[in-house]
Order: sequence, then structure tokens, then C-alpha cells
Amino acid sequence: MSYYHLTISERSKIEVLKGLGYSCRAIACHLNRSHTTISRELKRLNEWSAEKAQWHAAAQKKKCGARSKFTDKLRKIIEEKLKATWSPEQIVGSLFQGKLSFKTIYRWLYSGKLHVTLQVLRQKGKRQAPRETFGHWELDTVVSARGTKGCIATFAERKTRFYVGIQIPNRSAQSMKWAIEQLISRYPRPCFQTFTTARGKEFSCYADIKKQYGIPIYFADPYAPWQRGTSENSNGLLREFFPKRMDLGQLTPSKIEKALSLINNRPRKCLNWNTTQEAFEYQVVQLI
Repeated sequence: MSYYHLTISERSKIEVLKGLGYSCRAIACHLNRSHTTISRELKRLNEWSAEKAQWHAAAQKKKCGARSKFTDKLRKIIEEKLKATWSPEQIVGSLFQGKLSFKTIYRWLYSGKLHVTLQVLRQKGKRQAPRETFGHWELDTVVSARGTKGCIATFAERKTRFYVGIQIPNRSAQSMKWAIEQLISRYPRPCFQTFTTARGKEFSCYADIKKQYGIPIYFADPYAPWQRGTSENSNGLLREFFPKRMDLGQLTPSKIEKALSLINNRPRKCLNWNTTQEAFEYQVVQLI
């Protein structure tokens, strides 16, 4: 049986079976895994839980990629070529063939390790019919309890169900514009084909966004939440962590990111039991 990393779904099952008193061998048999894999997994942390183990695994994976190849000298070379309009593929093919993956350069770009904006990336790929392709987002806000101003600007990508939440101090157009700019800065420009929003006052910034980025923006009809079904469903998932009675302005960014990570790493039947994170990352790679 070949080894591959445990998923959050498998770790959740391990936690349940462990709580029921199952042995490592019994858990391994139930998951069709090697008993040494289960034993090794449970020994990684003193107080093991599925949630802690998943975060630990993600942190270890992130550390591995960062320290092996990234250097200040390499950063300067790559930044110079990106500013000269070279693509990551051209940089690797010409300078680092067999030594570096172009996907690594993209990861460094998205994480902020490279001191250049994502606008240096050139758009690629064939244009396809709207609404049948990746990159169509639904925008909304999740608000605090009555009497408080803090809220979360939410963004849901229709095809993959990938969900992003950005904390903002209020529902003003200025705050929403800032949140949209933050979203767009995180991913390659081809990830954004259209925006569909509710009709709240916070989206009165649509003209500025359309002028600045050239992204078409559509407004759903009043009292028609089914026209933003992905957003409505995702906001409901977020409410499981932060009920309506909460003051969202008091939340720390780490708590919000933790909730979003759990939502995006759940297997989805509509995605053939892939997670939204996996589906989104796959689509981003296709744009490269």
C-alpha cells in the first residue's frame, strides 16, 4: 500500500474512531490504511485532534517548501526577470531548468515573498463562455449583531465554492472597495471574470472597481437570494462559527482564517469529494 498524506476527512474519522476506543489496527482497517500510518499520525502531537493535526501538517508542508530553495540572491534574479515581462516558465526554462519549478515561483508570488505585484503576470488561456467557467464570484457581507459595526466581506467562487472572508470595520463603500482590492491582489488576474453582488449600499463602489480592474459587475434582483446561492450557502457555513449575536469587529484575523480554512478543506459531494481548496488550486494551475 503506497503512502500518501492523510486528508482532513480521514483525520476526522480517526478522531471519532479513537474516541470510541478503536485500536490503531482497527482504525487502519476501517480507513484502508497501514496501521503504521495511523500510529505515526497519533504520535505527532501530545494532545491529538483532527483539527490540530491538520493545521500541524499544513504548517510543516509550508516550512518545507520555503527553506529549501528561497534565497535573497534568487529573489533578486526572479524579480528582475518578472519586471522585464518574463513569465515564470521562461525564467525556469532559461535559468533554472531542472533546479526550480515554475509553480514554486507562483507560490512565492502569492505568498508575498517576491517584492512585485501580481500584475506582472501575463494572461493566458482560451476565453470560454461566461458562467460555465472558473472565475465568477459572488460578493456579500456577513454583519454583526445589532448595535455593532464590524462585519466580514465575503467572496465565493461559483465553480469551486472557494470562500474568502475579509474583516472590515463597517459596511461602507470605502471598506468594501478596500476588501475587493485585497481579494484581487491575492490571486492571478484571470481568476476574476465577473462579480455578482447584492444590492447593499456597500456595493456602490462598483463603478470604481469596474474602472480600475475592468471586471464586469452584476447585481442580483431584490429578494432573490437564489441568484447568489453559492454566497448564501457559504455565509451559512461561516455563521456556524460566528453566530448573528456576535460582534464580528472583536474577532482576531487568526480566528477568521481558521474558520475559513476549515470550510475550504471540507470534502464536497458536488466536487466529487474534493475540497474547495483543492478545486480552487487546480483551477489556478490551469490558468498558468
